[in-house]
Amino acid sequence: MTTQLHDLEKEILQGYRLSRQDDLNWLIIAPLDDLLACAGRLQKHFCGNHVDLCTIINGRSGRCSEDCKYCAQAACHHTGVDEYAFLPAEEILHSAQANEQAGVNRFAIVTSGRALGGEEFEQALQAYEKMFATLKIDLCASHGILNRQQFQRLRAAGVKSYHHNIETSRRYFPHICTTHSYDDRINTIRLAQSEGLDVCSGGIIGMGETWEDRLDMALSLAELHIKSIPINALMAIKGTGMEGQPPLPAEDILRTVAIFRLINPEANIRLAAGRKLLPENGATAFQSGASASITGNMLTTSGTTIKEDLALLEKLGLTNK
Repeated sequence: MTTQLHDLEKEILQGYRLSRQDDLNWLIIAPLDDLLACAGRLQKHFCGNHVDLCTIINGRSGRCSEDCKYCAQAACHHTGVDEYAFLPAEEILHSAQANEQAGVNRFAIVTSGRALGGEEFEQALQAYEKMFATLKIDLCASHGILNRQQFQRLRAAGVKSYHHNIETSRRYFPHICTTHSYDDRINTIRLAQSEGLDVCSGGIIGMGETWEDRLDMALSLAELHIKSIPINALMAIKGTGMEGQPPLPAEDILRTVAIFRLINPEANIRLAAGRKLLPENGATAFQSGASASITGNMLTTSGTTIKEDLALLEKLGLTNK
């Protein structure tokens, strides 16, 4: 291991946290094997053998007014994605029960659109209340840009955490979305936190951003004290603004995961879309910084079954218990 990495690892274990005052560009070119080994030791120290597994249900699909270039559900794109209004509460409850029985740690309802409101928000609250009353699985929500009262009501209904990605760096955000701003996302995260909700927030790599943009995203998440950071590798969908974007090499995804671990040592770094781009479906990443994953059916991107993930964790000497 390089002396620089060895010294940084020691400092992080002693409580030092990387910031914008640090020169981090050397992490982009540090020997990958050394970087992964360092991230793996930090993961072991801060997360032990535990890997957090979450799953999601697409509670409302398509017809989104926003123009995020990567998204199959934006109305401005023509992807053939299913379109439907908010699902019945019983269907959501049944899915949550099945996931709890399968061994998943947390369950989220995700909905398309700038924000969930009106009668559909009331339906979501009813679904959360039913799940909270009958299940033990942790409940998460992902409903766009909400207001303070909505966050208060979600928490009262049993929701523990809120998912809202920042997606990329502040600099690059206008290149992927113009119908809302980076600050809209930051303000939503802070509002959710102020109402006592944990926040799950990360982004997508492979959209044409630079390595400096990835560093910036990792630092922004650290400044927001995010506890769960999903890293998605773009799976370019035909009909979206990212159609034709080449997939990232596995080495770039692994380096990103490791760097995010160094900058956010205590967070759950969560594998999300694009796991299929990694060798052995992410086995290396689970030993090199990733302490969590989305599992099951992942919206419009190919995922991994819960059974497959539990078997992989057992093989690696890890557990979600």
